[in-house]
Amino acid sequence: MSILLYLGIMLLAGLLFGRLVKFIGLPNVTGYLIAGLLMGPYVFNILSFETVEHISVVSEMALAFIAFSIGSEFSVSYLKEMGIIPIVIAFFGAILTAVFVALGLIIYGLDPALAVMLGTIASATAPAATVMVIKQYQANGPVTKTLLSVVAIDDAIALIAFGFALTFINSSNEAGGSVLLSLLSPFIELTLSAALGLVLALLLLIPLHFFKKESNRMCAIIGILFITSSLADYLGASALLACMFLGAVLVNIEKEANSIFKIADSITPPVFMLFFVLSGAELDVSIIPSIGVIGVIYILMRIFGKVFGAWFGAVLTKSVSTVKKYVGWTLLPQAGVAIGLSLVVDKALPQYSSQVRAVVLCSVLVFELIGPIASKIALTKAGEIEYKS
Repeated sequence: MSILLYLGIMLLAGLLFGRLVKFIGLPNVTGYLIAGLLMGPYVFNILSFETVEHISVVSEMALAFIAFSIGSEFSVSYLKEMGIIPIVIAFFGAILTAVFVALGLIIYGLDPALAVMLGTIASATAPAATVMVIKQYQANGPVTKTLLSVVAIDDAIALIAFGFALTFINSSNEAGGSVLLSLLSPFIELTLSAALGLVLALLLLIPLHFFKKESNRMCAIIGILFITSSLADYLGASALLACMFLGAVLVNIEKEANSIFKIADSITPPVFMLFFVLSGAELDVSIIPSIGVIGVIYILMRIFGKVFGAWFGAVLTKSVSTVKKYVGWTLLPQAGVAIGLSLVVDKALPQYSSQVRAVVLCSVLVFELIGPIASKIALTKAGEIEYKS
């Protein structure tokens, strides 16, 4: 059957379930995920494995736009206003999560190498669901401003921590290989992503200078974003970080940046809806019974680590009380980066591959469903949600 038929069904299902969950006070993104879960190959199989694979490009498109939007928050004026607060909160939110998850698993009796790898994977946060909640409810305030920066920095810290952990384990297990190169690898990836974002942002200025109509600018933005994402994958950089840097550079060098990002936002609603429906279709509920105590420890300690770590960072930076109380609860969603890192673990510790995959995939299932709800509750309690969609 035509892919267009499936895309049409996904959009209508997303609309329906987005409206249904509204009646019980849940954010739209939760409805999109549930719609995808029910339609996916693990439940009613309306979307088969092959179909999900064929339309996976939607995920790349959506993540590029989400990262671009997050990058727009890093204006010089904003950075001067916020200072080091987001960096400190992101650092402790990520590092303490890794420490608590690893310690919990080691105390339970898990191999320390495996526990450390799972801990660093747990530190990663998926920004997409949180951004969707912010957009739906037009949230605004100290918590919202802080978390948009934190989720951008968080993944960079997670990638670096994972790189160090992987190097340590490889150096313990093998005599060969360059330890220095392995240690530098995450920094090389980060630098390459930043350079790519900078170059493509400068390149985007050319069509923006010559084309003033919104429709033409829309084409230029989409084209550059797609090129940035694909080049990052090809060069071994992070597509998410490269698109974030693209947005961050653009907001600081382009006078009409606000209108550019407004054009980008006008494109995204159907793309985001398809992305979350597709994400829901990829959630495998059948793995829940297989995770056992290890999975429960991972999930509980990750929640504790994110909430406590963000609170600790906020206390150190003397942030306002609402940031201390609530920002950690907005950092629970976990998805693409965690799954990608679990695939790397397959090669580093192949004897644990099935166990790691089960724990991480189940974690993604749990956190993608409860994360948006937790974000909405936290932002509501912080008094930053006024608009009711």
